[in-house]
Amino acid sequence: MPPSDEDKRKRLTRMPRHGAIVAVLALTGLASSFMFTLVVPIQAELPELLGASREDTAWVVTVTLLVAAITTPIAGRLGDMYGKRRIVLVLLVLLIIGSVIAAFSTSLIGVIIGRALQGAVVGVVPLGIAILRDVLHTSGVNSAIALISATLGVGGALGLPISAFITEFADWHIIFWVAAGIGAVCFGLVLWIVPVSVLRTPGSFDFVGAAGLAVGLTGILLVISRGNEWGWLSPATLALGLGGIVVLLIWGWYELQIAEPLLDLRVAARRPVLLTNFASIGMGFALFASNVVFPQILELPVETGAGLGLSLIAASLVVMPAGLVMMVLSPVSGRLAGVIGPRALLIMGAVALVAAYAFVLIAGNGVWQIFVSNILIGIGIGFGFAAMPMLIMRSVPQSETGASNGLNALFRSLGTSTAAAVMGAVLASSSTVQDGMQIPSAAGFHLTYILAGAGAVIALLLALFIPAHPAAEERHPSLPR
Repeated sequence: MPPSDEDKRKRLTRMPRHGAIVAVLALTGLASSFMFTLVVPIQAELPELLGASREDTAWVVTVTLLVAAITTPIAGRLGDMYGKRRIVLVLLVLLIIGSVIAAFSTSLIGVIIGRALQGAVVGVVPLGIAILRDVLHTSGVNSAIALISATLGVGGALGLPISAFITEFADWHIIFWVAAGIGAVCFGLVLWIVPVSVLRTPGSFDFVGAAGLAVGLTGILLVISRGNEWGWLSPATLALGLGGIVVLLIWGWYELQIAEPLLDLRVAARRPVLLTNFASIGMGFALFASNVVFPQILELPVETGAGLGLSLIAASLVVMPAGLVMMVLSPVSGRLAGVIGPRALLIMGAVALVAAYAFVLIAGNGVWQIFVSNILIGIGIGFGFAAMPMLIMRSVPQSETGASNGLNALFRSLGTSTAAAVMGAVLASSSTVQDGMQIPSAAGFHLTYILAGAGAVIALLLALFIPAHPAAEERHPSLPR
């Protein structure tokens, strides 16, 4: 007689201490989000370092965003089917391999391949959240979920000064060796501490659905990330954009026809899930806008009239508090969600993001103003990112946990990718040439604040329409109502 779900849960409770499991999964989340800011300190120097054009070296960043967005929902589904820990280990192996390839590379192709493999590791965050739902059965589940979710913002903010320090005083290849070392440590800890997944969804993997999602998303994300350089009305942009939309529409129809889809779109279309995912785009947009805009303002020379003249390391220290605040707020977010509910927590996060951009618009672009704004952004993302997986998981069956969290991570990635493209286009259109350099104007920076604040406002409005309580049949006993 096969073991019941209750027997499986009892087996899980005999695994290592919950605190150790949470700590290891949080470390893997930090490692994955670190990949987004890993090459920021050398981004401007990549054409010289790799002997390629600036347009070509942009793929070093673009390919990571593309692979991260595509693999997160696929990895989530694989985790539901074949074991979440197993897929986490596979993703960490890809991180290690990609880091080693990039570390040995002196050409553009090698670095792009390495960065693509690094991007796949972002799937460990939704998988980690799903593992917590399987393993934890106490009131601490909310704080643990908040911590893991916050790592999507924390790792990038804390990793930037580390990358800046390494590239300032050592060969740029070292940052990839450090990434490989972090991946190896995480692999060993996950293998040692995280229990083997015993709560699995039987069935076959939807390879056609995975291919369709990958092709459709690639077209859309390429337009978002590269449309500014290619021209928004160029044949390549239009073909990729329209082609991606058509493929996704066909993919959605196909997913509704088969018995075992990659993503159950009927579950994804539930009002709480759908509104939370759309709000995730606005939250991701507001977060990544600050990652794009603030470092530029801080590092541009004072003589340009728009910059503050800080070094890369000093600038990274000014923006780092956002990540520290997210980390500190994680346990608070979990307890708050248990008292006021995740919907109210998401609303609070969106309000904090609106306040952050309103503050710099009103108070100005000084160092201390950006410092304060980053603290408010840390509060907003700390609350918002903690609330979103709780809202998702209280509204989906346990068999869909990994895939649904992966889909939510995909929507966040759409927000971050869109922010990078929009902020880049706005700043480029407002730039003037000074001493052979394109320098964005102060008016351009102000417009980016308005657009980022608008993204936060949209997230706030969507959060207001999320039902305060899930339907009784959708509730999970360990998650806030």
